[in-house]
Amino acid sequence: MYIIYMMQTNLIEFTKEGLYCPQANLYIDPWKPVDKAIITHAHSDHARVGMRHYLAHTLSEHVLRHRLGQDISLETLDYHQTIHINGVAISLHPAGHIIGSAQVRLAYKGEVWVVSGDYKLEDDHISTPFEAVPCHTFITESTFGLPIYHWKPQDMIINEINAWWRKNQEEAKCSVLSAYSLGKAQRIIGNIDAQTGPILVHGAIANIHDALQANGIRLPKVERITQQTSKDTIRQSLVVAPSSALNSPWIRKLRPLSTGIASGWMNIRGARRRRAADRGFVLSDHADWPGLNQAISATGAERVYVTHGYTASFSRWLREQGKESYEVETLYEGELSEINESPSE
Repeated sequence: MYIIYMMQTNLIEFTKEGLYCPQANLYIDPWKPVDKAIITHAHSDHARVGMRHYLAHTLSEHVLRHRLGQDISLETLDYHQTIHINGVAISLHPAGHIIGSAQVRLAYKGEVWVVSGDYKLEDDHISTPFEAVPCHTFITESTFGLPIYHWKPQDMIINEINAWWRKNQEEAKCSVLSAYSLGKAQRIIGNIDAQTGPILVHGAIANIHDALQANGIRLPKVERITQQTSKDTIRQSLVVAPSSALNSPWIRKLRPLSTGIASGWMNIRGARRRRAADRGFVLSDHADWPGLNQAISATGAERVYVTHGYTASFSRWLREQGKESYEVETLYEGELSEINESPSE
């Protein structure tokens, strides 16, 4: 058995609070309250309340304050900017997952470790693209770490969504697309054909939109859907909403409608039916099987720890390829957090 509950290493210990760097006395994406936490990105399974001090990428600042509290103690860094804590050189590098997402590089006495957080290799045109960071040890996710997961190019999926929206307009139906409020929603809004009709958003997504724009990020104009939004506008619109809104009273005003879900889980036969949606669009902000393997190879890492997803299968695969690899028990959820997102998050 290769599951690691607590193991002391040169730079990282896997503890009950999270990934701990004892030399710098800080944690990365901890799930219990600690004094100092580096946050790879603002999704709720990686950025939790209760830390005394936070460090994150500059473009995550306003979203983190929106989600965790305006008065949190937060320091920010740009990509490739280095700080030193007790001899450990710490820098953030693009993960390509969502706006502001980062990999954490730790270097000490010639040893380099990289914690990936969540990542994807395809350029989504809104996030800073993934950058492979050479290291001796790589701590990776494996949300979609099975060979069945191969993503089509983003342009193909966006074209599918555009065609679905136009068809619904012809049938005088509102198009309601479920997408995670932070990351997936901006990705769709930033790439969809805005000439097709109005783009309306649920309040949870509008709040994230506002926070990102407050951080200086340029995003397309969207309109928050309200009780005053006319039926004629709704019938022509693409409405982007969190997943749980599809099963809430909020959606009744939008009928007649067609529902869609944008998620990597739509790759699995029957997933759309189980979520009671009319259409499923395979669009993920996590690396697919080829992407995971390409990223790990590009780091040149000799040792790999796998934190969440198909950890056992992916670790075994890496060992078969000659890597030293272990699975680590963590509380990260990967894309499952999209399905469990509450409308108010």
